[in-house]
Amino acid sequence: MRGGWYEVGPLAPDTIDPPQIRRFWTHKPGRGQLALARIRQNLYSGGMEEREALAVLNMINGVGPVRARQLIEYFGDAAAILKAGRSQLLAVHGIGDETATAIADWEKSVDLAAELKRLQEFGCQLVIQSDPEYPAMLKQIYDPPLVLYVKGTLLPKDKNAVAMVGSRMTTHYGIEVARKLSYQLAYLGVTVVSGGARGIDTAAHQGALAAKGRTIAVLGTGINLVAPPENLKLFEQITASGALITQFPFNRPGDRQSFPIRNRIVAGMTLGTVVVEANMSSGALITSNFATEYGRQVFAVPGRIDSPRSKGCHDLIKKGAKLCEGAEDILSEFEYLFPPSNRPASPGETGVLPALELSDSENKVYQTLGTEEISIDDVISRTSLPVSAVSVALLSLEMKRLVRQLPGKMFLRSS
Repeated sequence: MRGGWYEVGPLAPDTIDPPQIRRFWTHKPGRGQLALARIRQNLYSGGMEEREALAVLNMINGVGPVRARQLIEYFGDAAAILKAGRSQLLAVHGIGDETATAIADWEKSVDLAAELKRLQEFGCQLVIQSDPEYPAMLKQIYDPPLVLYVKGTLLPKDKNAVAMVGSRMTTHYGIEVARKLSYQLAYLGVTVVSGGARGIDTAAHQGALAAKGRTIAVLGTGINLVAPPENLKLFEQITASGALITQFPFNRPGDRQSFPIRNRIVAGMTLGTVVVEANMSSGALITSNFATEYGRQVFAVPGRIDSPRSKGCHDLIKKGAKLCEGAEDILSEFEYLFPPSNRPASPGETGVLPALELSDSENKVYQTLGTEEISIDDVISRTSLPVSAVSVALLSLEMKRLVRQLPGKMFLRSS
């Protein structure tokens, strides 16, 4: 059977109940025996790839990133862990009988040959921390994933990434704000990261795609499962313009454990987290808590004071999150992303946004402006551009710190 997507059952709004699914992949008895024999031979002859060994550890219940790190420090590498006997494993601090037995008998529970076949058939790759594609920011957290299943591409410029999260049950206001903010960020070259869920997550991905920018969805399931089912087309678009990533093996359904695990990746691989709309029990607040723990900036969009969907955001603002009314509030926290052409270089220069070249419309509008303020109507008249094109160009030039807007829709070049 060729690999492909499979839709999982719907998740209840703002809950993370395990969806009812059936396996997409089928296995016949004895399938992959030659591949398994090769893997076993490679392991004991010292030829097993570290990538394969890490994939095995990632698939063993009870072995998370922290325990795996302890084991690797003790044995030297992942392949050596899989060759160790139960008594050797028990000698490692923090490794109990159940975990030692699971690792020593890994071939009984892990079908690595089948997992490698799925990777090939599904057209995705397994990224480990030594790979240049592995998100640099994610390596800095306490428990970075051992492996990432990636469908699509991860690029160096994704280091300039911002997370945008919120409730599954949302309002029209929340959806529109998420789309607008993500559009503006993606248009300027910021990668928008979210969780691929219904509601704010979906709107964030859609906004970034509309701007022809990059967006990454971090899944709380195996990479071949689609939740919610209606996002199948969205996932395909994300794959073409960014990436789907997860730390979970194929066919792993979402549950109450997997989604918080997913949320730590969203917060961990980004410069900051924007919470657009969330009630007090929303999983988006878990993501913001991780961001705070990792020393990343948290932003919250205010809403109606009588709306339960805004309670979580208002609570974050009370606790010190930055109030976010527009993309400029987010970008102002990351001035170092802008290149020296827009400001003096600083000693802490770490990277620049890739979208600072002006489009034809932006260039026309910029050349029209001077040191004396003029109205938006005059700009439209002098450039002969459509109203919508002028509005987008002015907003972009403002974001790039090339233009200032004054009261009354008056504009001039920044000094």
